[in-house]
Amino acid sequence: MKIQPEIKFEDRVALITGAGRGIGMTYALELGKRGVKVVVNDPGVDRDGQGGSTTVADQVVNLIRSSGGKATACYSDIRSLAGGEEAIQTAINSYGKIDILVHNAGILRDRSFAKMSAIEWQDVIDVHLNGGFHVTQPAFKNMKTNGYGRIVLTTSVSGLFGNFGQANYGAAKLGLVGLMNVLAIEGESSGIKVNCISPLALTRMTDDIKKDGVSEESRNPAHITSAVTYLCSDNLRETGLILQAGHGFFGRVQVMFNGGVFLGVAPTNVETLAESWEEIIHPPATGYAKSSRDYMAHINQKSRPPVSTDSFSSLTSREV
Repeated sequence: MKIQPEIKFEDRVALITGAGRGIGMTYALELGKRGVKVVVNDPGVDRDGQGGSTTVADQVVNLIRSSGGKATACYSDIRSLAGGEEAIQTAINSYGKIDILVHNAGILRDRSFAKMSAIEWQDVIDVHLNGGFHVTQPAFKNMKTNGYGRIVLTTSVSGLFGNFGQANYGAAKLGLVGLMNVLAIEGESSGIKVNCISPLALTRMTDDIKKDGVSEESRNPAHITSAVTYLCSDNLRETGLILQAGHGFFGRVQVMFNGGVFLGVAPTNVETLAESWEEIIHPPATGYAKSSRDYMAHINQKSRPPVSTDSFSSLTSREV
């Protein structure tokens, strides 16, 4: 195997949302260890978006500084446009620019769709999707001016394939894929690479999901860190990727097109379409998954030790 040179970061500035705990904290610590100047954005709210504490971001900043790195805390709430602008301005005021943005912040308000309130829907959209806009637009503008940028948005299996009780979360997470697709095009001429990470890990966000058959080590959120670190690096050449990471497994998720069927130049009627229906909807030859359970089954084949296919589809086992 070819020895890969060390991935280095020369004079880079990063802002990570939701960096005070869980996966986001592992990103901040790793980038800080590699010399990146890190702005740790986290208002310290609970899993459902309530409350708040400055100590959550402060503790990560202190860890980075105690290891010789440079870091600044930011407590702004990116659910508002002003909060997103404040977060990016903190990076610019502290270190002169913004090179790297990882939008990792998130909350959960799980409920089956028929029982979900408008507030539960909006709260999740506000953090994940609207928060993504609020923090990404000012970062994107600065990156265009500087001719360089790395943006990592966080999607999820719940958005890519669906998960019971997470209509709000799934809609927001797939919305971020749409944002990535457009920004990958708009940022290309300015040296801005925009990609999505779809992490599989068990943190406080997923502490009520069944852990049967999932080893303690495979649950470690640090399994995601190397993927995001690479997506933030100068070495990265790709843009517009959805990268799945977790349990030691890494892979690319894509929107697939099966080739389709041509039914003639003139508009066809519904009966003619119905005759060709099976051919129209036939899946691609490889890489096809129709649900989160299918996807986990594929990872189960690749992982050592195997991962339970129930681990990320267990919301059906409780009332929401």
